[in-house]
Amino acid sequence: MRLFATATALMLATTAHAAEFKWAETTDPQTMDPHAVNSAPVLGFLNNVYEGLVRRGKDMAIEPALATAWEPIGAGEGWRFTLRQGVTFHDGAVFDAQDVLFSYERASSEQADTRSWFAPVSQVNVVDDYTVDIMTSAPNPIFPDSIANWMIVDSGWAEANNATRPDKDNGNFATLNTNGTGAFMVTTREPGLRTVLEPHTGWWDTAEHNITRAELTPIQNPATAVAALLSGDVDFINPVPIQDTERLKANGDVTVIQGIEARVIMLGFAHEAAALKYSAETADKNPFADVRVRKAVAHAINVPAILQTIMRDNAAEVSQLVSPAMRGYSQALAARPAFDPAAAKALLAEAGYPDGFSFGLKCPNDRYLNDESVCQAVTAMLAQVGIKPTLDAMPVQNYWPELRADNFDMYLLGWSPGTFDAEHPIRFLAATPNEEKKLGSWNFGGYSNARVDALLPMIQSEIENTKRQAMLDETTKILQDEVAYVPLYVQPLVWGTQANIQMTQRPDNFFILRWVTVN
Repeated sequence: MRLFATATALMLATTAHAAEFKWAETTDPQTMDPHAVNSAPVLGFLNNVYEGLVRRGKDMAIEPALATAWEPIGAGEGWRFTLRQGVTFHDGAVFDAQDVLFSYERASSEQADTRSWFAPVSQVNVVDDYTVDIMTSAPNPIFPDSIANWMIVDSGWAEANNATRPDKDNGNFATLNTNGTGAFMVTTREPGLRTVLEPHTGWWDTAEHNITRAELTPIQNPATAVAALLSGDVDFINPVPIQDTERLKANGDVTVIQGIEARVIMLGFAHEAAALKYSAETADKNPFADVRVRKAVAHAINVPAILQTIMRDNAAEVSQLVSPAMRGYSQALAARPAFDPAAAKALLAEAGYPDGFSFGLKCPNDRYLNDESVCQAVTAMLAQVGIKPTLDAMPVQNYWPELRADNFDMYLLGWSPGTFDAEHPIRFLAATPNEEKKLGSWNFGGYSNARVDALLPMIQSEIENTKRQAMLDETTKILQDEVAYVPLYVQPLVWGTQANIQMTQRPDNFFILRWVTVN
Protein backbone atom coordinates (compact mmCIF):
# COMPACT_ATOMS: atom_id res chain seq x y z
CA MET A 1 0.00 0.00 0.00
CA ARG A 2 1.54 3.30 -1.06
CA LEU A 3 1.48 6.15 1.40
CA PHE A 4 3.14 8.70 -0.83
CA ALA A 5 2.86 9.48 -4.51
CA THR A 6 3.86 12.34 -6.76
CA ALA A 7 3.09 13.39 -10.29
CA THR A 8 6.11 13.20 -12.58
CA ALA A 9 8.73 13.71 -9.90
CA LEU A 10 9.22 13.52 -6.16
CA MET A 11 11.12 16.80 -6.00
CA LEU A 12 9.57 19.97 -7.37
CA ALA A 13 11.78 22.51 -9.10
CA THR A 14 10.55 26.06 -9.47
CA THR A 15 10.19 26.99 -13.10
CA ALA A 16 11.27 30.33 -14.51
CA HIS A 17 7.82 31.51 -15.56
CA ALA A 18 4.86 32.31 -13.35
CA ALA A 19 1.36 30.98 -13.93
CA GLU A 20 -2.26 30.98 -12.90
CA PHE A 21 -3.74 27.75 -11.63
CA LYS A 22 -7.35 26.53 -11.43
CA TRP A 23 -8.67 23.44 -9.71
CA ALA A 24 -11.96 21.74 -8.90
CA GLU A 25 -13.07 19.59 -5.97
CA THR A 26 -16.42 18.04 -5.20
CA THR A 27 -16.68 19.65 -1.77
CA ASP A 28 -16.34 23.37 -1.15
CA PRO A 29 -14.78 24.17 2.25
CA GLN A 30 -17.62 24.70 4.69
CA THR A 31 -15.87 27.64 6.34
CA MET A 32 -12.66 29.67 6.28
CA ASP A 33 -12.41 29.42 10.08
CA PRO A 34 -9.65 26.93 11.00
CA HIS A 35 -11.22 26.11 14.36
CA ALA A 36 -14.90 25.89 13.40
CA VAL A 37 -15.10 22.61 11.47
CA ASN A 38 -12.78 19.64 11.92
CA SER A 39 -13.06 18.15 8.43
CA ALA A 40 -10.56 17.40 5.67
CA PRO A 41 -12.06 19.78 3.06
CA VAL A 42 -11.71 22.67 5.52
CA LEU A 43 -8.37 21.75 7.06
CA GLY A 44 -6.85 20.69 3.75
CA PHE A 45 -7.72 23.96 2.06
CA LEU A 46 -6.75 26.14 5.01
CA ASN A 47 -3.32 24.52 5.26
CA ASN A 48 -2.54 26.76 2.30
CA VAL A 49 -3.57 29.88 4.21
CA TYR A 50 -2.92 29.32 7.91
CA GLU A 51 -0.01 27.60 9.64
CA GLY A 52 0.59 25.81 12.91
CA LEU A 53 3.56 25.38 15.16
CA VAL A 54 4.43 22.27 13.16
CA ARG A 55 3.39 20.97 9.74
CA ARG A 56 3.66 17.79 7.70
CA GLY A 57 6.11 17.54 4.84
CA LYS A 58 5.77 15.69 1.55
CA ASP A 59 6.61 12.42 3.30
CA MET A 60 4.08 13.17 6.10
CA ALA A 61 6.88 13.69 8.62
CA ILE A 62 6.45 16.45 11.20
CA GLU A 63 8.65 19.46 10.49
CA PRO A 64 9.05 23.00 11.88
CA ALA A 65 6.61 25.71 10.86
CA LEU A 66 5.79 28.59 13.23
CA ALA A 67 7.92 26.80 15.81
CA THR A 68 11.57 26.22 14.98
CA ALA A 69 12.12 23.64 17.73
CA TRP A 70 10.32 21.74 20.49
CA GLU A 71 11.42 19.62 23.42
CA PRO A 72 9.78 17.77 26.32
CA ILE A 73 9.54 19.49 29.68
CA GLY A 74 10.70 17.52 32.67
CA ALA A 75 9.48 13.93 32.98
CA GLY A 76 6.63 14.22 30.53
CA GLU A 77 5.08 17.36 31.98
CA GLY A 78 4.59 18.99 28.60
CA TRP A 79 6.39 20.48 25.61
CA ARG A 80 8.34 23.72 25.14
CA PHE A 81 8.05 25.30 21.70
CA THR A 82 10.54 27.89 20.43
CA LEU A 83 8.70 30.17 18.03
CA ARG A 84 9.92 31.51 14.71
CA GLN A 85 10.79 35.20 14.74
CA GLY A 86 10.16 37.62 11.87
CA VAL A 87 6.85 36.04 10.80
CA THR A 88 3.97 38.28 9.74
CA PHE A 89 0.31 37.60 9.14
CA HIS A 90 -1.21 38.49 5.79
CA ASP A 91 -2.28 41.90 7.08
CA GLY A 92 1.26 42.67 8.29
CA ALA A 93 0.73 41.98 12.00
CA VAL A 94 3.67 40.35 13.76
CA PHE A 95 3.31 36.77 15.01
CA ASP A 96 4.33 36.06 18.62
CA ALA A 97 3.51 33.90 21.64
CA GLN A 98 0.30 35.78 22.45
CA ASP A 99 -1.15 34.55 19.16
CA VAL A 100 -0.34 30.96 20.17
CA LEU A 101 -2.01 31.36 23.56
CA PHE A 102 -5.04 33.03 21.96
CA SER A 103 -5.30 30.31 19.29
CA TYR A 104 -5.16 27.62 21.96
CA GLU A 105 -7.96 29.27 23.91
CA ARG A 106 -9.98 29.70 20.71
CA ALA A 107 -9.37 26.22 19.27
CA SER A 108 -10.05 24.46 22.60
CA SER A 109 -13.19 26.45 23.44
CA GLU A 110 -16.64 24.88 23.67
CA GLN A 111 -17.56 26.52 20.36
CA ALA A 112 -14.65 24.90 18.50
CA ASP A 113 -14.90 21.67 16.54
CA THR A 114 -11.17 21.20 17.19
CA ARG A 115 -11.73 21.02 20.94
CA SER A 116 -10.85 17.31 21.22
CA TRP A 117 -7.34 17.97 19.92
CA PHE A 118 -6.51 19.56 23.26
CA ALA A 119 -7.90 16.92 25.60
CA PRO A 120 -4.37 16.14 26.91
CA VAL A 121 -3.52 19.82 27.55
CA SER A 122 -3.76 21.17 31.09
CA GLN A 123 -2.32 24.64 30.56
CA VAL A 124 -0.49 26.87 28.06
CA ASN A 125 2.11 29.27 29.44
CA VAL A 126 3.80 32.14 27.63
CA VAL A 127 7.44 32.13 28.73
CA ASP A 128 8.44 35.10 26.57
CA ASP A 129 7.50 36.57 23.20
CA TYR A 130 8.90 33.57 21.34
CA THR A 131 8.67 30.69 23.80
CA VAL A 132 5.53 28.78 24.79
CA ASP A 133 5.11 25.86 27.20
CA ILE A 134 2.19 23.53 26.50
CA MET A 135 1.61 21.48 29.65
CA THR A 136 -0.11 18.10 29.49
CA SER A 137 -1.98 16.26 32.23
CA ALA A 138 0.18 13.16 31.60
CA PRO A 139 3.21 12.33 29.46
CA ASN A 140 2.17 12.64 25.82
CA PRO A 141 4.90 11.51 23.42
CA ILE A 142 2.78 12.04 20.29
CA PHE A 143 1.57 15.54 21.15
CA PRO A 144 3.61 17.39 18.48
CA ASP A 145 2.15 15.03 15.85
CA SER A 146 -1.35 15.68 17.13
CA ILE A 147 -1.27 19.43 16.45
CA ALA A 148 -0.10 19.42 12.82
CA ASN A 149 -3.45 20.89 11.77
CA TRP A 150 -3.86 23.34 14.64
CA MET A 151 -3.65 26.69 12.90
CA ILE A 152 -2.64 29.97 14.48
CA VAL A 153 -4.96 32.98 14.23
CA ASP A 154 -3.86 36.57 14.84
CA SER A 155 -5.34 37.60 18.19
CA GLY A 156 -5.61 41.30 17.30
CA TRP A 157 -7.38 40.58 14.00
CA ALA A 158 -9.88 38.22 15.63
CA GLU A 159 -10.63 40.63 18.45
CA ALA A 160 -11.03 43.60 16.11
CA ASN A 161 -13.53 41.64 13.99
CA ASN A 162 -15.56 40.05 16.81
CA ALA A 163 -14.28 36.58 15.95
CA THR A 164 -12.59 35.60 19.21
CA ARG A 165 -14.50 32.32 19.13
CA PRO A 166 -15.58 30.22 16.13
CA ASP A 167 -19.25 30.03 15.20
CA LYS A 168 -19.87 27.04 12.97
CA ASP A 169 -23.66 27.39 13.14
CA ASN A 170 -24.27 31.07 12.39
CA GLY A 171 -20.86 32.18 11.17
CA ASN A 172 -18.85 35.32 11.91
CA PHE A 173 -16.14 37.40 10.25
CA ALA A 174 -13.69 34.46 10.25
CA THR A 175 -16.19 32.30 8.36
CA LEU A 176 -15.65 34.23 5.13
CA ASN A 177 -12.37 36.07 5.79
CA THR A 178 -8.85 34.89 6.59
CA ASN A 179 -5.63 36.26 8.04
CA GLY A 180 -2.99 33.57 8.29
CA THR A 181 0.76 33.37 7.96
CA GLY A 182 0.72 30.77 5.17
CA ALA A 183 2.06 30.79 1.63
CA PHE A 184 -1.25 31.99 0.14
CA MET A 185 -3.87 34.51 1.12
CA VAL A 186 -7.56 34.43 0.22
CA THR A 187 -8.52 37.43 -1.91
CA THR A 188 -12.04 36.37 -2.94
CA ARG A 189 -14.43 34.04 -1.18
CA GLU A 190 -17.79 33.19 -2.77
CA PRO A 191 -19.06 30.04 -0.99
CA GLY A 192 -20.18 27.36 -3.42
CA LEU A 193 -18.89 29.33 -6.41
CA ARG A 194 -15.20 30.16 -6.20
CA THR A 195 -12.34 30.96 -3.86
CA VAL A 196 -9.35 32.89 -5.13
CA LEU A 197 -5.88 32.85 -3.56
CA GLU A 198 -2.73 34.84 -4.26
CA PRO A 199 0.80 34.36 -2.89
CA HIS A 200 1.73 35.91 0.43
CA THR A 201 4.74 37.96 -0.64
CA GLY A 202 5.92 38.28 2.96
CA TRP A 203 5.93 34.55 3.66
CA TRP A 204 8.84 33.46 5.85
CA ASP A 205 9.62 30.26 3.91
CA THR A 206 11.11 29.72 0.43
CA ALA A 207 8.43 29.25 -2.21
CA GLU A 208 8.66 26.15 -4.41
CA HIS A 209 5.65 27.06 -6.53
CA ASN A 210 5.34 29.44 -9.48
CA ILE A 211 1.68 30.33 -8.95
CA THR A 212 0.59 33.96 -9.24
CA ARG A 213 -3.12 33.27 -8.76
CA ALA A 214 -5.10 30.16 -7.86
CA GLU A 215 -8.83 29.58 -8.04
CA LEU A 216 -10.89 26.77 -6.51
CA THR A 217 -14.25 25.94 -8.08
CA PRO A 218 -16.47 23.30 -6.47
CA ILE A 219 -17.86 20.92 -9.09
CA GLN A 220 -20.10 18.27 -7.59
CA ASN A 221 -20.94 16.42 -10.82
CA PRO A 222 -18.05 14.03 -11.66
CA ALA A 223 -18.70 14.09 -15.39
CA THR A 224 -18.61 17.88 -15.38
CA ALA A 225 -15.29 17.86 -13.53
CA VAL A 226 -13.74 15.43 -16.02
CA ALA A 227 -15.01 17.54 -18.93
CA ALA A 228 -13.49 20.65 -17.37
CA LEU A 229 -10.12 18.89 -17.04
CA LEU A 230 -10.17 17.59 -20.62
CA SER A 231 -11.16 20.98 -22.02
CA GLY A 232 -8.42 22.76 -20.10
CA ASP A 233 -10.86 24.84 -18.05
CA VAL A 234 -9.19 23.53 -14.89
CA ASP A 235 -5.67 22.26 -14.26
CA PHE A 236 -6.53 19.75 -11.54
CA ILE A 237 -9.54 17.78 -10.31
CA ASN A 238 -9.99 15.82 -7.09
CA PRO A 239 -11.20 13.16 -7.22
CA VAL A 240 -11.12 11.53 -10.63
CA PRO A 241 -14.21 9.31 -10.91
CA ILE A 242 -13.10 5.69 -10.62
CA GLN A 243 -14.93 4.76 -13.82
CA ASP A 244 -12.97 7.38 -15.79
CA THR A 245 -9.50 6.49 -14.51
CA GLU A 246 -8.41 4.24 -17.37
CA ARG A 247 -9.79 6.60 -20.01
CA LEU A 248 -7.84 9.52 -18.57
CA LYS A 249 -4.68 7.44 -18.25
CA ALA A 250 -4.83 6.85 -22.00
CA ASN A 251 -5.02 10.59 -22.72
CA GLY A 252 -1.59 12.13 -23.21
CA ASP A 253 -2.80 15.60 -22.26
CA VAL A 254 -3.55 14.66 -18.66
CA THR A 255 -1.86 12.81 -15.81
CA VAL A 256 -3.60 10.53 -13.31
CA ILE A 257 -2.01 10.37 -9.83
CA GLN A 258 -3.07 7.35 -7.79
CA GLY A 259 -2.43 6.39 -4.18
CA ILE A 260 -4.16 5.12 -1.05
CA GLU A 261 -5.63 7.59 1.39
CA ALA A 262 -5.31 7.22 5.15
CA ARG A 263 -9.12 7.43 5.37
CA VAL A 264 -11.18 4.48 6.56
CA ILE A 265 -14.81 4.41 5.38
CA MET A 266 -17.16 2.87 7.94
CA LEU A 267 -20.75 2.56 9.09
CA GLY A 268 -21.82 3.97 12.44
CA PHE A 269 -24.84 3.19 14.63
CA ALA A 270 -27.18 5.10 16.93
CA HIS A 271 -25.87 3.21 19.98
CA GLU A 272 -27.42 5.31 22.73
CA ALA A 273 -30.79 6.03 21.10
CA ALA A 274 -33.77 4.67 23.01
CA ALA A 275 -35.56 3.94 19.74
CA LEU A 276 -34.98 4.16 16.01
CA LYS A 277 -36.12 7.37 14.39
CA TYR A 278 -36.97 5.96 10.97
CA SER A 279 -38.62 2.58 11.60
CA ALA A 280 -42.28 1.61 11.44
CA GLU A 281 -41.87 -1.78 13.13
CA THR A 282 -39.49 -0.85 15.94
CA ALA A 283 -40.49 2.70 16.79
CA ASP A 284 -40.31 1.93 20.53
CA LYS A 285 -36.90 0.25 20.63
CA ASN A 286 -33.42 0.32 19.13
CA PRO A 287 -32.28 -2.96 17.57
CA PHE A 288 -28.81 -1.51 16.99
CA ALA A 289 -28.29 -1.42 20.76
CA ASP A 290 -27.97 -5.23 20.49
CA VAL A 291 -24.49 -6.36 19.46
CA ARG A 292 -26.01 -9.34 17.63
CA VAL A 293 -27.81 -6.98 15.28
CA ARG A 294 -24.63 -4.99 14.68
CA LYS A 295 -22.78 -8.24 13.94
CA ALA A 296 -25.55 -9.15 11.50
CA VAL A 297 -24.94 -5.89 9.66
CA ALA A 298 -21.23 -6.67 9.40
CA HIS A 299 -21.89 -10.15 7.99
CA ALA A 300 -24.50 -8.87 5.53
CA ILE A 301 -22.18 -6.50 3.66
CA ASN A 302 -20.11 -7.92 0.82
CA VAL A 303 -17.14 -5.57 0.95
CA PRO A 304 -15.12 -7.36 -1.79
CA ALA A 305 -18.07 -6.91 -4.17
CA ILE A 306 -18.25 -3.20 -3.36
CA LEU A 307 -14.54 -2.81 -4.03
CA GLN A 308 -14.74 -4.74 -7.30
CA THR A 309 -17.85 -3.14 -8.78
CA ILE A 310 -17.89 0.38 -7.37
CA MET A 311 -14.21 1.03 -6.64
CA ARG A 312 -12.90 -0.95 -9.64
CA ASP A 313 -10.37 -2.68 -7.35
CA ASN A 314 -8.82 0.65 -6.36
CA ALA A 315 -9.47 0.30 -2.63
CA ALA A 316 -8.52 -2.17 0.12
CA GLU A 317 -10.86 -3.70 2.68
CA VAL A 318 -10.12 -2.97 6.30
CA SER A 319 -11.06 -4.34 9.72
CA GLN A 320 -10.15 -1.45 12.03
CA LEU A 321 -10.61 2.29 12.40
CA VAL A 322 -7.14 2.77 10.89
CA SER A 323 -5.43 1.26 7.86
CA PRO A 324 -2.45 -1.13 8.08
CA ALA A 325 -0.15 1.79 7.24
CA MET A 326 -0.97 3.67 10.46
CA ARG A 327 1.09 3.49 13.62
CA GLY A 328 -0.66 1.28 16.17
CA TYR A 329 -2.53 -0.90 13.66
CA SER A 330 -3.23 -4.33 15.17
CA GLN A 331 -1.69 -6.93 12.87
CA ALA A 332 -3.26 -9.84 14.78
CA LEU A 333 -6.75 -8.42 14.24
CA ALA A 334 -6.53 -7.85 10.49
CA ALA A 335 -9.42 -10.17 9.53
CA ARG A 336 -12.79 -8.50 9.02
CA PRO A 337 -16.16 -10.30 9.40
CA ALA A 338 -16.85 -12.70 6.54
CA PHE A 339 -19.67 -12.00 4.13
CA ASP A 340 -22.22 -14.50 5.44
CA PRO A 341 -25.92 -13.68 4.88
CA ALA A 342 -27.01 -16.91 6.60
CA ALA A 343 -25.11 -15.98 9.74
CA ALA A 344 -26.62 -12.48 9.58
CA LYS A 345 -30.16 -13.88 9.44
CA ALA A 346 -29.45 -16.28 12.30
CA LEU A 347 -28.12 -13.43 14.45
CA LEU A 348 -31.19 -11.31 13.71
CA ALA A 349 -33.49 -14.17 14.67
CA GLU A 350 -31.53 -14.77 17.87
CA ALA A 351 -31.87 -11.07 18.73
CA GLY A 352 -35.65 -11.26 18.25
CA TYR A 353 -35.96 -9.90 14.72
CA PRO A 354 -36.57 -12.97 12.53
CA ASP A 355 -38.50 -10.82 10.05
CA GLY A 356 -36.03 -7.98 10.19
CA PHE A 357 -36.99 -4.31 10.52
CA SER A 358 -36.75 -1.01 8.67
CA PHE A 359 -34.51 1.91 9.56
CA GLY A 360 -32.95 5.09 8.18
CA LEU A 361 -29.47 5.23 6.64
CA LYS A 362 -27.90 8.68 6.28
CA CYS A 363 -25.20 9.21 3.69
CA PRO A 364 -23.38 12.13 2.06
CA ASN A 365 -23.42 12.34 -1.73
CA ASP A 366 -20.45 14.67 -2.28
CA ARG A 367 -17.95 13.95 0.50
CA TYR A 368 -16.26 10.59 -0.15
CA LEU A 369 -15.41 8.84 -3.39
CA ASN A 370 -18.60 7.19 -4.71
CA ASP A 371 -20.21 7.65 -1.31
CA GLU A 372 -23.84 7.52 -2.46
CA SER A 373 -23.17 4.50 -4.70
CA VAL A 374 -21.59 2.68 -1.76
CA CYS A 375 -24.61 3.46 0.40
CA GLN A 376 -26.95 2.21 -2.33
CA ALA A 377 -25.01 -1.07 -2.44
CA VAL A 378 -25.12 -1.34 1.37
CA THR A 379 -28.86 -0.70 1.28
CA ALA A 380 -29.42 -3.57 -1.16
CA MET A 381 -27.19 -5.97 0.79
CA LEU A 382 -28.85 -5.27 4.12
CA ALA A 383 -32.29 -5.66 2.57
CA GLN A 384 -31.29 -9.17 1.46
CA VAL A 385 -31.11 -10.28 5.09
CA GLY A 386 -34.32 -8.51 6.12
CA ILE A 387 -33.12 -5.21 7.52
CA LYS A 388 -34.44 -2.62 5.12
CA PRO A 389 -32.83 0.83 5.06
CA THR A 390 -34.44 3.95 3.73
CA LEU A 391 -31.47 5.77 2.22
CA ASP A 392 -31.26 9.53 2.67
CA ALA A 393 -28.27 10.92 0.74
CA MET A 394 -27.47 14.64 0.88
CA PRO A 395 -24.70 17.22 0.37
CA VAL A 396 -22.12 17.25 3.12
CA GLN A 397 -23.00 20.79 4.18
CA ASN A 398 -26.39 19.40 5.26
CA TYR A 399 -25.02 16.04 6.39
CA TRP A 400 -22.92 17.06 9.39
CA PRO A 401 -25.76 19.07 11.00
CA GLU A 402 -28.04 16.02 10.63
CA LEU A 403 -25.54 13.78 12.40
CA ARG A 404 -24.90 16.31 15.16
CA ALA A 405 -28.67 16.56 15.70
CA ASP A 406 -28.90 12.73 16.04
CA ASN A 407 -31.16 12.48 13.00
CA PHE A 408 -30.06 8.99 11.95
CA ASP A 409 -30.30 5.30 12.76
CA MET A 410 -27.14 4.37 10.85
CA TYR A 411 -24.68 6.55 8.95
CA LEU A 412 -21.61 6.52 6.72
CA LEU A 413 -18.40 8.12 7.99
CA GLY A 414 -14.85 8.43 6.74
CA TRP A 415 -11.97 9.04 9.16
CA SER A 416 -8.37 9.97 8.45
CA PRO A 417 -6.24 10.21 11.61
CA GLY A 418 -4.49 13.55 11.71
CA THR A 419 -1.65 12.04 13.75
CA PHE A 420 -1.35 8.91 11.56
CA ASP A 421 -1.71 7.00 14.82
CA ALA A 422 -4.42 4.60 16.03
CA GLU A 423 -4.97 6.70 19.16
CA HIS A 424 -6.62 9.41 17.06
CA PRO A 425 -9.89 7.66 16.10
CA ILE A 426 -10.19 6.18 19.59
CA ARG A 427 -10.17 9.69 21.02
CA PHE A 428 -12.62 11.12 18.48
CA LEU A 429 -14.84 8.16 17.56
CA ALA A 430 -14.73 5.62 20.40
CA ALA A 431 -14.31 7.59 23.62
CA THR A 432 -17.52 8.29 25.51
CA PRO A 433 -18.60 11.81 24.47
CA ASN A 434 -17.51 14.23 27.18
CA GLU A 435 -17.47 17.98 26.56
CA GLU A 436 -15.52 18.74 29.74
CA LYS A 437 -12.75 16.28 28.83
CA LYS A 438 -12.93 17.24 25.14
CA LEU A 439 -13.48 13.63 24.07
CA GLY A 440 -15.69 11.83 21.55
CA SER A 441 -16.57 14.91 19.52
CA TRP A 442 -17.26 12.81 16.38
CA ASN A 443 -18.80 9.87 18.23
CA PHE A 444 -22.22 10.71 16.84
CA GLY A 445 -23.86 7.46 17.93
CA GLY A 446 -22.74 7.75 21.54
CA TYR A 447 -20.80 4.48 21.70
CA SER A 448 -19.42 3.96 25.20
CA ASN A 449 -17.16 1.38 26.84
CA ALA A 450 -15.60 1.95 30.24
CA ARG A 451 -12.50 -0.11 29.43
CA VAL A 452 -11.85 1.86 26.23
CA ASP A 453 -12.18 5.08 28.22
CA ALA A 454 -9.68 3.76 30.78
CA LEU A 455 -7.20 2.61 28.13
CA LEU A 456 -7.18 5.87 26.15
CA PRO A 457 -5.16 8.03 28.61
CA MET A 458 -2.73 5.15 29.11
CA ILE A 459 -2.25 4.85 25.35
CA GLN A 460 -1.68 8.59 25.13
CA SER A 461 1.01 8.59 27.83
CA GLU A 462 2.82 5.28 27.27
CA ILE A 463 6.29 5.75 25.78
CA GLU A 464 7.37 2.10 25.53
CA ASN A 465 6.07 0.88 22.16
CA THR A 466 5.41 -2.78 23.07
CA LYS A 467 3.28 -1.83 26.07
CA ARG A 468 1.47 0.81 24.04
CA GLN A 469 0.74 -1.59 21.21
CA ALA A 470 -0.69 -4.14 23.64
CA MET A 471 -3.16 -1.49 24.86
CA LEU A 472 -4.07 -0.55 21.29
CA ASP A 473 -4.59 -4.23 20.48
CA GLU A 474 -6.90 -4.61 23.46
CA THR A 475 -8.88 -1.54 22.42
CA THR A 476 -9.17 -2.72 18.84
CA LYS A 477 -10.45 -6.12 19.97
CA ILE A 478 -13.11 -4.48 22.13
CA LEU A 479 -14.26 -2.30 19.24
CA GLN A 480 -14.36 -5.33 16.93
CA ASP A 481 -16.13 -7.61 19.44
CA GLU A 482 -18.75 -4.98 20.17
CA VAL A 483 -18.99 -3.89 16.51
CA ALA A 484 -18.76 -0.28 17.60
CA TYR A 485 -18.46 0.53 13.88
CA VAL A 486 -18.37 -1.55 10.71
CA PRO A 487 -15.14 -0.59 8.92
CA LEU A 488 -15.46 -1.19 5.18
CA TYR A 489 -12.40 -0.10 3.20
CA VAL A 490 -9.53 2.34 2.91
CA GLN A 491 -10.46 4.99 0.38
CA PRO A 492 -8.33 5.32 -2.77
CA LEU A 493 -6.82 8.58 -3.93
CA VAL A 494 -7.22 9.39 -7.62
CA TRP A 495 -6.27 12.88 -8.81
CA GLY A 496 -6.17 14.23 -12.34
CA THR A 497 -3.99 17.06 -13.66
CA GLN A 498 -2.99 18.65 -16.92
CA ALA A 499 0.21 17.03 -18.20
CA ASN A 500 2.23 20.20 -17.57
CA ILE A 501 1.45 20.26 -13.83
CA GLN A 502 3.70 18.94 -11.06
CA MET A 503 2.34 18.42 -7.56
CA THR A 504 2.61 16.17 -4.51
CA GLN A 505 -0.15 13.80 -3.41
CA ARG A 506 -0.17 13.05 0.30
CA PRO A 507 -2.17 10.21 1.90
CA ASP A 508 -4.19 12.67 3.99
CA ASN A 509 -5.68 13.97 0.69
CA PHE A 510 -4.58 17.51 1.52
CA PHE A 511 -3.82 19.49 -1.61
CA ILE A 512 -0.83 21.72 -0.85
CA LEU A 513 -0.66 24.58 -3.32
CA ARG A 514 2.88 25.64 -2.45
CA TRP A 515 4.16 22.41 -4.06
CA VAL A 516 2.55 23.09 -7.45
CA THR A 517 4.44 24.14 -10.54
CA VAL A 518 3.03 24.82 -13.99
CA ASN A 519 5.53 24.07 -16.77
